Amino acid sequence: MNILVDTHCHTIASTHAYSTVKELAEEAEKKGMEAIAITDHAVEIPDAPHMWHFENLKTIPRKIGNVKILYGVEANILDLDGAIDMPDYILKRLDIVIASIHTPVYRDVGSDDHTSAYLGVLDNPYVDILGHTGSPNLMYDHEAVLTKAKRLHKLIEINAHSFIARKSNIENCRKIALKCKELGVGIVVNSDAHICFDVGEFGSAKQMLSEIDFPEELVMNTTLDKLQNYLKPRKTILNGVCP
Repeated sequence: MNILVDTHCHTIASTHAYSTVKELAEEAEKKGMEAIAITDHAVEIPDAPHMWHFENLKTIPRKIGNVKILYGVEANILDLDGAIDMPDYILKRLDIVIASIHTPVYRDVGSDDHTSAYLGVLDNPYVDILGHTGSPNLMYDHEAVLTKAKRLHKLIEINAHSFIARKSNIENCRKIALKCKELGVGIVVNSDAHICFDVGEFGSAKQMLSEIDFPEELVMNTTLDKLQNYLKPRKTILNGVCP
């Protein structure tokens, strides 16, 4: 299975990442990719850029070489209500909105059940993807959340970086993928690249999906057309069509 779109990439605007937009795009082109999304951390987390970074994404060319650039953000889920740290007036301009829990800014990290945080953020009409939900410290009701994601036409991320940097997540990532397969929930497989060399590197995540015979038709970022067609109906309703 070829995956030609990486919808989770960080630039030097997130200060724990090490590559520019140009470097990410050039690496993606070397690997024959069609598109990448620039999804730096939203503003509450300490390494995040200023809000102006997201207001000004339009200055980045829509194409660098042969690689399409999607404007995005990795927003922080802040609490069990599913609030995030990015205003609607910016979210509505973006092509890709990932919502993830990052413990430094998550107010309810001590809870035993984080289901309501994910259910709540799914209600945000601008959120497209739930990011890296595999942490064993942030357990949730897979059935409830994934069923709602499917109903609302949202995507679940299988994060390749978790297989390298968050090995305790691997077992849960597999369980989530199996439940997505069972329920017919769309996913994206992302690198969560923090340096250009990692763009499009999906190795262990793809291997896991192969081991469980995950259906390719549910992997929505294999091509840019497939991703856009999946997102377009909901984006159109929100008055923002995918580029």
